[in-house]
Amino acid sequence: MNIVYLTTEAVPFAKTGGLADVCGTLPSRVAGLGHRTAVIMPAFRSVHQSHAGVEPTDISFAIPMSPRKLVGCRLLRGRLPSAQDVPVWFIDQPQYFDRESLYGTATGDYPDNAERFSFFCRAAIQAIQRIGLNFDIVHCNDWQTGPIPSMLAADRNLSPALKDHATFMTIHNLAYQGNFPKSEFEWTGLDWHHFNHDEFEFYDRVNFLKAGIAAADTITTVSPRYSQEIRTEEHGCGLEAVLENVSDRISGITNGIDQTVWNPKTDTKLAANYDAKSWQQGKLANKRALQQQFALEQSDEVPMIGLVGRLAEQKGWDLILPVLRWHLRENRPTQWIVLGSGDAQFEQELRALKEEHPDRFALHVGFSDMLAHRIEAGSDIFVMPSHYEPCGLNQLYSIRYGTIPVVTPTGGLADTVVDCNEISLADETATGFHLHAISPRGLDDAIGRALHLRYHHPQQWAKLIETGMAQDWSWKKSAMEYESLYAKTLALKSATKRT
Repeated sequence: MNIVYLTTEAVPFAKTGGLADVCGTLPSRVAGLGHRTAVIMPAFRSVHQSHAGVEPTDISFAIPMSPRKLVGCRLLRGRLPSAQDVPVWFIDQPQYFDRESLYGTATGDYPDNAERFSFFCRAAIQAIQRIGLNFDIVHCNDWQTGPIPSMLAADRNLSPALKDHATFMTIHNLAYQGNFPKSEFEWTGLDWHHFNHDEFEFYDRVNFLKAGIAAADTITTVSPRYSQEIRTEEHGCGLEAVLENVSDRISGITNGIDQTVWNPKTDTKLAANYDAKSWQQGKLANKRALQQQFALEQSDEVPMIGLVGRLAEQKGWDLILPVLRWHLRENRPTQWIVLGSGDAQFEQELRALKEEHPDRFALHVGFSDMLAHRIEAGSDIFVMPSHYEPCGLNQLYSIRYGTIPVVTPTGGLADTVVDCNEISLADETATGFHLHAISPRGLDDAIGRALHLRYHHPQQWAKLIETGMAQDWSWKKSAMEYESLYAKTLALKSATKRT
């Protein structure tokens, strides 16, 4: 099969979240199964700054964005570092993409995002045809590529490169939908009859993600549980009825992690390397290094609780902050370390706690890839009480690094972390702790259960760690599931055409 991935993010070229990790890795893993893959994405400023071997090509063309506006672009070409045989094609249009960030600034989204990403969708289709490869699967990702299935279906002049294609739409986070005023629909270049209840129209506005869901041959989410949750009122973000209507086309495939990068045995960012046999000495050395780096109290016995991620309400900071205050102000025997940035109010509260308790609370506002690795290695417990989590990666990094995750049983967190209880301990499947109530007290109780096991049942604690470290969360299994779903979709579409 020939598969092209259309995305706005892929490591190492552009990243704001997990979408970049998926699209920077999945194409190479599918290629490793014997298929031809390629990636098409915008040439953001970060692409030009990536020093990843991006080169110009002699392919250029223009897109008529309106009767009076013709916008030209050229194609650049690079390759995924994880697989030199996977080309990445970039739509180079500086007016739209050479900006400070991908989607907006601290003051909000760019006001022309509907125009920018309509252009990207239309240019990507043109690029596929100019490249000349016969693609079987056009795999779209998130709202920025939502119009593409409709655009392809409406185009009566597709080249042989797209003659018998099938479309995929992967939802990485349903909360972001590309919702715009009705007037923005004109940028898609589609006839206004597509602005209807079954396609783009959503409460008299344009909804890019809804259009992709409605028109794609197959819809996927990044975990099985999330594929079910988004069809409920609680997690459907207003699209639950739309998703329920196409439920027979929805599948959930859990993201993998790059185990060549996230491997405590070979990770060059760590103070000490270790594996499932040497984790006790290795994790202790990494904890000591963190304590020294942040001037925390030097103690081998005190449990270190780590957090890495966005300071956003979705991530459960309304639960975390009260528990963090209780631990620090009641002088409980724990140390905490937080890496992240986001909501200004959360940042302010964390800085205040750092000032009050500098020997027991470490804080780095911002992002540091090296520190993220070191926190996973040096922490005993990793807290991730997200209110919703399509997949999540940090809980997988934690399991891989022998750090016990404490999570809410939602989305990918429920799919990947087995709650520690009498049954799961007995059959040796437990890998972490679930919150039994979604509240600060519920989080405090889950952390308390973890600490109780660590202090009073060290052998069971060790087994919990070793069970997790033995698991395989690589992309191989996920890539094989996508491969199977690609083949199934093509077979069903072919059968439908014959009838």
